[in-house]
Amino acid sequence: MMKLMKADDKAAVMNDIVDEATNDDLARIGEIAKKYGVTLRTLRFYEDKGLLSPKREGATRLYTRREEVRLKLILLGRKVGFSLRDVKQMLDLYEPQGNNVKQLRLALDKSEKQLGRLNKQRQAIEEAIRELTDAMTVVRAKLAEVRPMPVAANG
Repeated sequence: MMKLMKADDKAAVMNDIVDEATNDDLARIGEIAKKYGVTLRTLRFYEDKGLLSPKREGATRLYTRREEVRLKLILLGRKVGFSLRDVKQMLDLYEPQGNNVKQLRLALDKSEKQLGRLNKQRQAIEEAIRELTDAMTVVRAKLAEVRPMPVAANG
């Protein structure tokens, strides 16, 4: 299960892409899958979609720290409801030597829109909870009319 991060922690993850891209630590696909709680199939799917580009030694996929950071960002994006297309657009704008203003503006724009969608979903869920709770109250009252509720014995 992925833990929630504070906003400044998320910004640090974005900045770590540059710092960690030079780190030569390599991890096999199985290690990455286990570490991040995803399937091998998921990692291969992300690779097929151009989101990840692990190094290859024969048939073995080896993930750099940069690819791990990209995976963290993909998983965060999916967790908050971004499509893979949105995530890819944001990741593809990253420039290791640039100020990434275009990437950051796009990320902020997509985030504001997604936050609006999530708030609408929350309102719909809260309304559904109220309606269900009210319906359950009516059902309980009807059941109480049909048969009295058992009284708990004092022991």
